This record gives sequence, structure tokens and C-alpha cells, in this order.
Amino acid sequence: MSDIHIDDFYKDVAVSFLHLYNSFPRKIILYTEDICGSDEPDEFGLHSVRFLSAFSAIVWLGEQGYLQYDATIKQEGLDQVTLTEKGLLLLSSRSDLDFGDPLIQHRDGHVDDSTSLPSSILEQSKTNISQLRKAVKSGSSIMIGQCVRHMLSTAYERA
Repeated sequence: MSDIHIDDFYKDVAVSFLHLYNSFPRKIILYTEDICGSDEPDEFGLHSVRFLSAFSAIVWLGEQGYLQYDATIKQEGLDQVTLTEKGLLLLSSRSDLDFGDPLIQHRDGHVDDSTSLPSSILEQSKTNISQLRKAVKSGSSIMIGQCVRHMLSTAYERA
């Protein structure tokens, strides 16, 4: 039986990393609903366990030194968030994972395989952020988990 909360954690980490990498070096407001989807608080004003778990995942990334932020906005998100040097280097580092080479699809439907791509694009496709994008795009919990575990364990080994 799968630990769904761990699968959700990996997805939350992956989506958070993608948001922060795509906005780097700008500081942004990282909303919890951008990570896990919208949530309507109950009649007591309490969010769902899923929403609170996503919020906790982004706070955890800060506690582990992957991102920095100025303040929490209740449980709605984090204010003035950006990747730290540790986070940026982790995402832009070369990955040992390979979820496939990039393909370029032209407007006429013709597809070029990786043998016709420039070396700079091939090199970029081997980074952790590129592998993470492929995993999230696939929607596969297995691929997302594998990618996030790989990145976190690589960062742990470097420390």
C-alpha cells in the first residue's frame, strides 16, 4: 500500500521547486493553493489536511535551506520567497536520472530526436530541473517521487 501523504509531499516539493526556479531570482508570494489547488476552509475556518500538508511542505523546504522567505501569510502561503544558493545549485546541477531526451516538434508535425539538437539543449536536459519538469509533466507519482528523492538525497550527500 502506498503512503499517499508521502506521494503528495513529493509532488508539493516538485511543484514548489518549479514555481521558484521559474521566477528566480525574483522574490514571489508562493501561495499554498498554487501548490495543491484551491481549498475552502470549513465552517470553523480550518483548511483541509491536504492543504495544510502542502503548506507544511513549503515551510519544510525553508527549514532545510532550499528556499528563504520573509513571512508566512497565515497558512495561505509564504511572502517574498526565493530559492537559496543551495536550492538553485540543486536544481541546476546535472542529474543522474534520465527520463528521456528532449524532442522538438515542429509546426508541421515533424519531430527531431536528440541527435539533431544542439549540445547546449542536450546538456540542459540533463539537469535536475529538467528531469523534474518531465516527471511533473508525466503526472506519474512514481517518477515525481523518484526525482525528488534523488535530488534530496544528492543534496544530503553533499552536505
